[in-house]
Amino acid sequence: MGSRPGYVMIRVLVVAALAGLALAPGQGASADTDEDGQKLFTFKDSRITESSGLAVSPTHKDIYYTHNDSSDGPVFFAVGPDGRTRARFTLQGAVARDWEAMAATKDPKTGQGVLWFADIGDNFDGAWPDVSVYRVPEPATLRDAVVPATRYRFKYEDGGHNAEGLMVHPRTGRLYVVSKEFSGSVYEAPKRLRTDRTNVLRKVGFAPIMATDAAYAPDGSSFVIRTYFSATVYRAPGDQIARVSMPQLEQAESIAYTLDGKALLTGTEGKNSPVYRVPLPDSVLRETAPYPTPTPTDETKKGTGKGGATTLVADAREDSGADAGVPGSAVALWLAAAAGATGLITFIARRTR
Repeated sequence: MGSRPGYVMIRVLVVAALAGLALAPGQGASADTDEDGQKLFTFKDSRITESSGLAVSPTHKDIYYTHNDSSDGPVFFAVGPDGRTRARFTLQGAVARDWEAMAATKDPKTGQGVLWFADIGDNFDGAWPDVSVYRVPEPATLRDAVVPATRYRFKYEDGGHNAEGLMVHPRTGRLYVVSKEFSGSVYEAPKRLRTDRTNVLRKVGFAPIMATDAAYAPDGSSFVIRTYFSATVYRAPGDQIARVSMPQLEQAESIAYTLDGKALLTGTEGKNSPVYRVPLPDSVLRETAPYPTPTPTDETKKGTGKGGATTLVADAREDSGADAGVPGSAVALWLAAAAGATGLITFIARRTR
């Protein structure tokens, strides 16, 4: 198909065009940003030019973490509520091939914060033999420093993928990667990660079209996947709760939950880029609230657990294939653009033989 660099360049242009479709009015993003969220702050640091990952500190009050895309080294920033950088940290012995996402959790045994950085971008859709995720103890002091990092290598069970979403279950510590594709997927890491071998990521569900980030709720009750269009909240892979409208952003790249789990934070790339706070609808909060444990009756005493109580469990939802996280009209536009893009790539490939 002609020279690979030329093909990749056209592919990048096509993705950019599709991203533009995602921002069209009426396709899941409001033309008025204040309608769907409140601007929390703007990054003031001139070194933050491509904020690609976002997380809330689990131990430092009003501290947010971010990192750049592939234009930077293995570094991340701690930012205050005014958007000013409090500290810049460098991961010891790490590389930054294409950092695309991060997550923050708290060790349930020690209470210490843990940061995760995902070097999972692959614009060639499988050119890299493996991808990496780094585990970093959250710094106790907010001042510039070099911090230790543990590297875990991964490969997908079904071949290489481009991915921009990383989420870690806050209770189990299980890691998940969400691929960024027209037919995206959620991949689950092994329960126990190994540093002496490559860990295998196994597909456990489908993801919306072109997912750019993902995050678990602080209580582990649900997770959210961000796309160029909107954000979709799930109870489990394939078990969609609701789609949440997002502010119109130039290039929607990141998403995270607030510590209380009642709102989402979302950001974009670019210098002086903003971070918005989007409250979750009451309907979503009700769906993800803990289910009550009712007083047992004569009918429920049989087969109950200790003490005779029966915990209600959510009914499994039928996977109708409608959890794409985007309106049907938007999908049609994407497919039309993709068809046109295929023709364009074929034409250029023939001309460059």
